[in-house]
Amino acid sequence: MAMTTRVLSVSVPVADQDAALTFYTEVLGCELRTNVQVWQGTRLVEVVPPGSSAGLVLLPLDSEIPVAIRLGTPDAQQAHDAIRRAGVALHNQELIRMEGAPAMFSFTNPDGNGLVFLENTDHHGPA
Repeated sequence: MAMTTRVLSVSVPVADQDAALTFYTEVLGCELRTNVQVWQGTRLVEVVPPGSSAGLVLLPLDSEIPVAIRLGTPDAQQAHDAIRRAGVALHNQELIRMEGAPAMFSFTNPDGNGLVFLENTDHHGPA
């Protein structure tokens, strides 16, 4: 079984989420998938090109949500254990579990790029 099953989304750092949302939807023709307040002061905005399952998460430069590539995995705990065994520095020593979101964890690839694994669910968004 493959540890990585799909690309869910890629973060795009933006100075202004509303201006970016307007650009990606009205200029580029993307569709709004998610626009929610994750917690006080932290908003998650995701757009998706028509027909695509991978989204673009428009994150403010100072967001607490990591700028990362979000990947699907069938078993987040198994992926977490495998990443740890490979000697990769994990940002989360245990899985993050939030109500309404799949189990997830984040880490950095050898080049310093952020990655997040989210356990596959029927939801195609970044969670």
